[in-house]
Amino acid sequence: MASQFQLTVPIRRCLQCSMGRASSYALGIRAFWASANVRTEASIENISSNPNIPPPGRLLDPNTVATPRLERRLLRETRRQPIGSRRRRAALQSTSNIPFEQLPYQCFQEARSLLLADRVNKLSQIEEERRRIAKIQATPAEHFGGEYVKKGRLVRMQKYLEELKILADINDPVIKKRFEDGEGDMNRPIYRYLADRQWRQQRRLILMQRINQMHIVPDVVSYLDPTAEVKMLFGRRNVQPGDFVESQNSETPPRLSIQVFDKGERFVSIVVIDPDVPNVEMDSFDSRCHFLAVNVRISPNSTFVSLAQTPDGSHTIRPWLPPHAQKGSPYHRLVVFILEQKDGQRPDSQDLKRMLETQAARFSIQSCMSRIHGKLTGIHLFRTKWDDGTASVMQRAGIKGADIELKRKKPEKLPYKKKNPERYR
Repeated sequence: MASQFQLTVPIRRCLQCSMGRASSYALGIRAFWASANVRTEASIENISSNPNIPPPGRLLDPNTVATPRLERRLLRETRRQPIGSRRRRAALQSTSNIPFEQLPYQCFQEARSLLLADRVNKLSQIEEERRRIAKIQATPAEHFGGEYVKKGRLVRMQKYLEELKILADINDPVIKKRFEDGEGDMNRPIYRYLADRQWRQQRRLILMQRINQMHIVPDVVSYLDPTAEVKMLFGRRNVQPGDFVESQNSETPPRLSIQVFDKGERFVSIVVIDPDVPNVEMDSFDSRCHFLAVNVRISPNSTFVSLAQTPDGSHTIRPWLPPHAQKGSPYHRLVVFILEQKDGQRPDSQDLKRMLETQAARFSIQSCMSRIHGKLTGIHLFRTKWDDGTASVMQRAGIKGADIELKRKKPEKLPYKKKNPERYR
């Protein structure tokens, strides 16, 4: 064994010397380098030249963010929404910035030429229809059998003219791209038509489902057919129809987005009511008005209305009353009604104030609609219930009843279920 150990000593010494020289040589050479080694440089070049990975400067571009995390970061840091679909934004990361109408695809360009020819045909039909309308307007009503017949014919021709305007642009890919990117001008009929169709395909169905589930019809109104989209925002939160909103969040007045899909400006009235106010004496529920404003001007391009500060020219009859529910009561439904004032009429504000005084405990939306001469065009709703901040909200608003707890009365048993004490004697 000793002889074997002595034989291995020179071999181990040679290995130790060679390893020491190699490490010192590597350390000496590496000390004079001022950049990364070749393998690191190659990996960096491959990453930077990969077209599928966007450079750091484009990560927060609304046209190129393609992951949910980057979309949330874009909304948080720049307060801007991503443009278009996520698939389109992912495709833009790896393509050059070519205008959409100049894409070098033969089939695409041939299809565009056919669509342009069809559009020219539709434009000629529009001009012809306008000449026909002008001719009928200049013709006396006796020639058509009366003013009523002439007016009905003009209405039908105007309707057909609007349909031709939509058919002229409905197949244009540039129009569809601008609409998907959120760059459409709502003053044009085609963009109003596309927005209305998109709203009716999903969001209006959800709204009507919530209305039916929460029995807004027939508890509050007997009939409802909304034609305008209403969105509600408490701070940065976009409230969906039927959502629960905490009392501290709903203490401040919300902002509304009222999107109409027909042309022209109009005056609307905004009414917010609570139909679930407990009436202990009558063992029923009453309605209470939480907000009322009239003569609010909106248009397809002017949609946002703040209930804290209504636009110029409008008149606030009842300022915002914070929604609240007493302890022990079921959740309260807060319904927002948008009433379009007929022919731009201005309702009498003093008459509405007297109505609020007489109907302080039992507010009726039907009587309000008759006084305003308004048509119900939009609706939104949310819910509130007793929470940890309701008492402080009621105290700051000067509302009584925060120290009262409602309890359900135990129902009396039916006569045939009562025990007869005479049987047990």
